[in-house]
Amino acid sequence: MHAAISIQGVTHRYGARVAVNDLSLEVAAGEVFAFLGPNGSGKTTLFRLLSTLIPLQRGAAAVLGCDLSRNVAAARRAMGVVFQSPSVDKKLTVAENLQYHGRLYGLAAAELASRRDELLAAVGLADRAGDRVETLSGGMRRRVELAKCMLHRPRLLLLDEPSTGLDPGARSDLWHYLSRLRQQDGTTIVLTTHLLDEADRADRIAIMHRGALAALGAPDELRREVGGDAITIETDRPGELATAISDRFGVQPAVVDGAVRLEQPEGHQWIPRLVEAFPADVRTITLGKPTLEDVFIARTGHRFFGGPNDSRENAQESQEE
Repeated sequence: MHAAISIQGVTHRYGARVAVNDLSLEVAAGEVFAFLGPNGSGKTTLFRLLSTLIPLQRGAAAVLGCDLSRNVAAARRAMGVVFQSPSVDKKLTVAENLQYHGRLYGLAAAELASRRDELLAAVGLADRAGDRVETLSGGMRRRVELAKCMLHRPRLLLLDEPSTGLDPGARSDLWHYLSRLRQQDGTTIVLTTHLLDEADRADRIAIMHRGALAALGAPDELRREVGGDAITIETDRPGELATAISDRFGVQPAVVDGAVRLEQPEGHQWIPRLVEAFPADVRTITLGKPTLEDVFIARTGHRFFGGPNDSRENAQESQEE
């Protein structure tokens, strides 16, 4: 059986800047897979490559066995795509949006009507079929997008930042439907996201950083690799304090975005030891169980949000794509 997605040595440049750098991985059929990364990490470029919006420059990629260099039309027929920006016509009704999309995929009238009614019921919009999309809430519009892209029974669903603009309740409803879709139809679901809690729902995560693969695995496996509780110390002298902690206790703290961080088992026992040893240097000290952000920091040496180049790189990526 083919992997749902196969990526081998894919590199994509915008001029001199590398947006995706020698990326290789596979997504198994029936998997819920998340590409997680902050702004500027390359996940948007990768989504556009996989959804065939931009052509491959270097490397190879296949979607459901369709080579994206030679068989783009077949790949498009086999997948459903939900873009970050809305793609529904606000002036049309819910049913009209689905009708129009189904015709583009060549669905016959009887099948299209059946699928439309089935999907609107599945996403809880059967009673809103005759309403104009502009009258719907953001969560309801997202459900219209999902129903629309599932009309032709795709085996792969690609979603770019699917929770954009949704309130917590609508996000929960979205994931309830995605879970049911995977369970009932075996649909492979691949999404890009910058939301740590959303990525945590996936079977596996690919953490992206500056176009490269920083980590790959199940969320719990990745957290276990961090190796203990995460201790963060705010101080006026991070470099000096990190060295002093290393000399005193024989551990290896790191300086991350101006704070001292170290991971230790039984981290709560280290709090009083550190404060007593360096009372003048510790401004604040916090303890937390390992999170996906800790995984990102451990692999890249940077915080997930607020990196020095995130905003600039994301803006450049959007403009050049």
